Amino acid sequence: MDKIIEAEDLRKLFGDIEAVDGISFHVKSGECFGILGPNGAGKTSTIRMVYGFSPMTSGRLRVFGYDISKDATIVKSRIGVCQQENSLDPDFTVQENLEIFASYFDMPKTKARQYALDLLNFNALSHRAQSKVSDLSGGLMRRLVLARALINAPDLLILDEPTTGLDPQTRHQIWERLEKLKKQGLTILLTTHYMDEASRLCDRLIIMDHGSILVEGKPISLIKEYVGHDVIEIKEPVVELEEYLQAEGIEHENLGHRLTIYGEENDKLFHTISQTFCKEGCILRMSTLEDVFLKLTGRDLRE
Repeated sequence: MDKIIEAEDLRKLFGDIEAVDGISFHVKSGECFGILGPNGAGKTSTIRMVYGFSPMTSGRLRVFGYDISKDATIVKSRIGVCQQENSLDPDFTVQENLEIFASYFDMPKTKARQYALDLLNFNALSHRAQSKVSDLSGGLMRRLVLARALINAPDLLILDEPTTGLDPQTRHQIWERLEKLKKQGLTILLTTHYMDEASRLCDRLIIMDHGSILVEGKPISLIKEYVGHDVIEIKEPVVELEEYLQAEGIEHENLGHRLTIYGEENDKLFHTISQTFCKEGCILRMSTLEDVFLKLTGRDLRE
């Protein structure tokens, strides 16, 4: 099957609030597809509809070719979900959490134990197999939640901000394991606030805001299209710099305390600006997906 997820004009209402406003997208077999957006953009509402946790208000949504509104039980048996919330059972050991969860899929005890041991090894948790969940650090808990999401050998893995709040070492460990799963052909649907995470893992992605899709594409293509190759950043820009940029018709974003210029091959422009308008506090760097995200969704704080 080429398309694992097919969503058409997908909508979700919570009373008078339209959390998801008629979006359409598809996820191909074997790819990692990202859904990005600020708080309240509709990311979690979208994926909760995909795995049948929250019914859609209207639209068409098929997973593995099945209508999620009619065949949710079949779909759920083939997916693994790593939610934001920690729903591990603190009364059981690490290994017991996996084996008991496997029983929900009618997995024989012998097979469940072997799967659990394999996943503990895969997620570098074997040394904590008999530890109580309450004794684990936040990073170890997240690795256990990921292991639990894989216990039924799913065809689709759904990750809702899987590394939020983790230290850099743990985040990179989880990324390495997800990359191994991708190489094995697992399809992944990911939401994240970390742009470096999306750039590293996602083959394609969408950026949402206010329930709608703003853009869709490959990370590198979106960077090239919306911000270019280079970014010049100037701290505390002087008025003369703003006047120069306007006179030259150079696209820029002035935040008052910081000015940003996007574009291609900015070396010459950087030399001119740094020599004429700012002796210090002027840097030239490569563009990132975060630049795209901020340019499209703005820099205002969201609740």
